[in-house]
Amino acid sequence: MTEPTAYFRPLVQSGPIRPTGAVQLAGGWCWFSHLEVLARGRIPKVIPLTEAPADVIDRLAAPRADIGGLSLSSPRVMGILNATPDSFSDGGLHAAAADAVRAGKAMRDAGVDLLDVGGESTRPGAETVAINTEIDRVVPVISGLRRAGVKSLISVDTRKTAVAQAALEAGAGLINDVSGFTYDAGLAPLAAQQEVPVCVMHALGDPATMQVDPRYDDVLLDVYDFLETQIAALVKSGIPRDRIIADPGIGFGKTLEHNLTILARISLFHSLGVAVLLGASRKRFIGAISLTEQADARVAGSLGVVLAALSHGIQFVRVHDVPQTVQAIALWRSAMAGRQV
Repeated sequence: MTEPTAYFRPLVQSGPIRPTGAVQLAGGWCWFSHLEVLARGRIPKVIPLTEAPADVIDRLAAPRADIGGLSLSSPRVMGILNATPDSFSDGGLHAAAADAVRAGKAMRDAGVDLLDVGGESTRPGAETVAINTEIDRVVPVISGLRRAGVKSLISVDTRKTAVAQAALEAGAGLINDVSGFTYDAGLAPLAAQQEVPVCVMHALGDPATMQVDPRYDDVLLDVYDFLETQIAALVKSGIPRDRIIADPGIGFGKTLEHNLTILARISLFHSLGVAVLLGASRKRFIGAISLTEQADARVAGSLGVVLAALSHGIQFVRVHDVPQTVQAIALWRSAMAGRQV
C-alpha cells in the first residue's frame, strides 16, 4: 500500500533568543527547531529537525529573494486600493481616480510597502467586469500615482492579460491573480516576458459562485496542493520561483471553519519555497467571530489576524487599514525582540 504524501509544517518560534539548534525560517525574523508532519488520513506528529528530510529543511530555511526590490527579512504591508464601485468593504470610496491617488499617497506616507490596485470586485457574488472597463479603472490610478511621485511597488489585482499589460505599461510592477493563473492562459507568459513578480492565489471557483457550499477533502492540504501545482506551472512558463508569492486565499470559496483551519497552520505554506501572503483584512469571518456586521469596523479583528500570521513568519499582509497595521507590526516586532526594531 502506497504511503500518503507527507507535508511538513515548521513550528515557528520568535523572541529575543534563538534556541541552540533552531534554524532561521526563510531568512526572516523567526526560526524553528521542530516540524509537524501532516498526511491525509493520518494523525499529525511532531518531529525534531534531525528527523526531517534535508531537502525540506533547505526549502524552509532558504532566504527568500527580494520581491520588486523589497527585502523579505521583515514583514511587508500591501495596501488595498480598490478602484471599484462595489468591493465588499470600500467599494465606491476610490472609484474616482483622483480619490484613489490621494488614498494611495496617504498609504505611502503611513509606511506602506506596496499598493495593490484592483478594478474588478472579487467579493462573493461579484460578476466579471469587461476588460476595457477594468483598464479604465486601474490605469488612471497607477499612472496618477506615478505622476504624483509615489515610488512604491504597485501591484495590479487582475485575472486578465490585457488589463495586466496596460497596468504594467502605466507603472505597475507585480501581477496579483486571485484565480491562481487559471482564468487567462496569456497572463503567466506575460509575467515571464516582462520579468515581473506574481502572486498566485487559491480560490474555489469564480467569485460569483465561490461561496455556494464550498467543500474540500482536506482544506489545508487541498489548498497546498493547488498552489504547489500552480507554482510548478508558473516556473515552467518561465517565471523563476524566487519571483512568486503564494496566497492561500482566505475567504475565497471557504467557510469560517475552512479559514480558521488554514490560519491555524498557515506556516505549512513556507514549504512551497516561496514568499507567503495573507489577505484577510475586514473579511466576513472576522465579522462573524467579532459580531461586527459593518466591514470597516473590523479593524481590530483584522489586526489580530495579521499578528497571528506574523507569528507564523508570513512575509506579506494585504490590508485596508495601513496606518494601524504598520503601527501594530512595529510594536509586535519590538515586543517580541525585546528591543526597538
